[in-house]
Amino acid sequence: MNRRYFLKSGSIALASIGMSLSAPAFLERAVMGQPVGGKRKTLIAIFQRGAVDGLNMVVPFGESTYYDLRPSIAIPKPESGNTDAAINLDGFFGLHPAMSSFKPLWDSKRLAIIHASGSPDNTRSHFDAQDYMESATPGVKSTSDGWLNRYLQSKQDPDRSLFRAVSMTRTMPRVLQGRASAVAMANLSDFAIRAGRSSANIQGGFEAIYAKEVNDKLAGMGRETFEAVNYLKKANPAQYKPENGAQYPRNPFGNSLLQIAQLIKAGVGLEVAFTDIGGWDTHVNQGNARGQLANLLQQFNSGVAALYQDLGQRMDDVVVLTMSEFGRTVRENGNRGTDHGHANAMFVMGNNVRGGKVYGRWPGLKSDQLYEGRDLALTTDFRDVFGEVATRHLGATKSIFPGYSLTQSNFKGFLG
Repeated sequence: MNRRYFLKSGSIALASIGMSLSAPAFLERAVMGQPVGGKRKTLIAIFQRGAVDGLNMVVPFGESTYYDLRPSIAIPKPESGNTDAAINLDGFFGLHPAMSSFKPLWDSKRLAIIHASGSPDNTRSHFDAQDYMESATPGVKSTSDGWLNRYLQSKQDPDRSLFRAVSMTRTMPRVLQGRASAVAMANLSDFAIRAGRSSANIQGGFEAIYAKEVNDKLAGMGRETFEAVNYLKKANPAQYKPENGAQYPRNPFGNSLLQIAQLIKAGVGLEVAFTDIGGWDTHVNQGNARGQLANLLQQFNSGVAALYQDLGQRMDDVVVLTMSEFGRTVRENGNRGTDHGHANAMFVMGNNVRGGKVYGRWPGLKSDQLYEGRDLALTTDFRDVFGEVATRHLGATKSIFPGYSLTQSNFKGFLG
């Protein structure tokens, strides 16, 4: 077992143990209020797994065809006093009424939307589409790493923070798999080390492994990791108090965002954070302004809004990026739901985002404008969105999209 295997395969869920060991050097600086490497940019990526209905999330109420094709599930046009109506953004697009907390971000130009975006691959398989989006190689299943891991590989971290890349998920997501070190943790309050069949041995004798010093690299890595876990627990996640009156929803999604905020504030060198929220596969009884989709959007809305409020001025250095594997059919089905579609909508949020605008060319919803006669057509490749975030926010200077010629002329301009 070596350092790379331990961090890649043996992901860590941080937890409740005592401070019998001193913190490693990079965490000592954090204790003294000196963030690792000074001020650094952070990306928070959120995956809406299951294919959210982008047409009811960001509603094209200015197009009459939308209402013709969705007699049961369409969101009403904005009307004064109608709480079930779309929230008007620009006279053509509106937000689902369950997403009211996004409107102030839009008004203050800190929220940008990229509509009709997604994968150029035509698969309607959740598994394949998620794989293609996380690897950022549409149509290619053999890619060994995720696009965020390739970004980490492309840019050295002089501080070698153990917490440079963190996924608040039980397993390492495809997007962070690869040669660069990354950590997956289900919860800051639970300690577990997962390394396949080696888990029991590691869990039972972790200190003994590095104390023997049979392998110097493993010894150093084990000690540093164990001490880092101890330091983070010293902060006592259960006692964390969000700032600025932020109230996270009490569900797994809200809890993951709360802990991402905590890691950012701890100054442990977090550069890339990932989490997800599922349940968006609304084939039956999707609902309109109320119902199944509305309930999910409310969770999504309240979680992201709390994160933004909690981080406050720190959002100067943070960008939140949302994605979903594909959209839904334009026409509702016979079960008052929607089926697997094509293009979708993405959100980009941050204090330095050029928001208050829906980016990308709108293709229209008439029959001859639809993809394969049924879906919203794609006009923005998701790699152009990922690339703009990686380049203009994180500072990537090398290509991280195999087989794709990414040029800044493809960027939409939502980041300066």
